[in-house]
Amino acid sequence: MNNNGFKDIIDRLFKSGNPAMLYIGINIIVFLVVNIGSLFLVKGLGNELISQYLAFPADFAQWPLRFYTLVTYVFLHKDLFHILFNLLWLYWMGNLFLDFLKPRQFQVVYWGGAIIGALAFALIFNLSPQLNAGGASLIGASAAVMAIFSAVATLVPNYSIRLLLFGDVRLKYLLLVYVLIDIVGTSPGSGNIGGNLAHLGGALFGFVYIKLLQSGTDLSNFLVKKPKMKVVRNEPQKKKTEVVNQEEIDAILDKISKTGYEKLTAKEKQTLFDASKN
Repeated sequence: MNNNGFKDIIDRLFKSGNPAMLYIGINIIVFLVVNIGSLFLVKGLGNELISQYLAFPADFAQWPLRFYTLVTYVFLHKDLFHILFNLLWLYWMGNLFLDFLKPRQFQVVYWGGAIIGALAFALIFNLSPQLNAGGASLIGASAAVMAIFSAVATLVPNYSIRLLLFGDVRLKYLLLVYVLIDIVGTSPGSGNIGGNLAHLGGALFGFVYIKLLQSGTDLSNFLVKKPKMKVVRNEPQKKKTEVVNQEEIDAILDKISKTGYEKLTAKEKQTLFDASKN
């Protein structure tokens, strides 16, 4: 790949103003840094450090010291297929989202889905006696991506996308399938209960956001910059001064000398009066 091609990719990821592309770029960089860095650590130590310090813990007792994991967990992925699946859906659904809504609305749905997904994961793990909250942690952008997907499917439910082997499928049916899969995945014995719970939390947030938006409430309004107040002084208006025609004044004065002031017309008297003030 030549330098121009690489620069075009960087510009598209980080300088286009597209938040979906920005998060794709950040996720790729974090994935490469984590996996390359793991090569220089004792086998398994990299995953242990991530799980302990960067993944979102289900255990409430760890939250005061690891509050930042509500952000960091979104940029971490287990393996190549995990990140590939998430980023492909983020690319498709994120750009579709931005065809209808604004970047600031994308930001609120993305991070709202990530936060609500993480809280749903933690809540269920702590309430269920069958699950071990103490050792459970969450990584991946799935909840955030699911929120974007759910928002788009709620906004334009009859929008169709073409899928290999299935042909054209409406978004509302595709979302329904994913939600059902996640519900089934929360049953005991499932290999990814925490992830499926987070998906459902993200999907719920995306759905609620669009329903509120359609009713007139935009949760992203706090990101709108309010115009700065500008103090304007009310300067006293200057009276317009009419330009005096000297020739006209001279003619009026000649008339006065010949016939007297009383013979002037009202207009001539006014003109002479105005000239006297100037």
